[in-house]
Amino acid sequence: MLAVGTPTDVAHAQERDDQTEARKEMQAGNIMRSRQIEARVLPMMRDAEYLGFAYDSTAMAYRLKFIRSGRVIFVDVDARTGRILGRSR
Repeated sequence: MLAVGTPTDVAHAQERDDQTEARKEMQAGNIMRSRQIEARVLPMMRDAEYLGFAYDSTAMAYRLKFIRSGRVIFVDVDARTGRILGRSR
């Protein structure tokens, strides 16, 4: 019998894999630490509440999540350079 996880289980497994990959990439000096990225982005988002971040190993990007006036805002940042790639509104 093939065991299949729920979509939530699969998403959590991917998050763990991405976090493990981020740690490896940081130790190798290939990407910036999450604290460095936060130090660049948080001052620009003073009027929003910071909810946390996720790392996407495929894109080599961090996605920082904020909320302002009941709306969620994502800021995508290149993990190698710290350059902001995009921002949802």
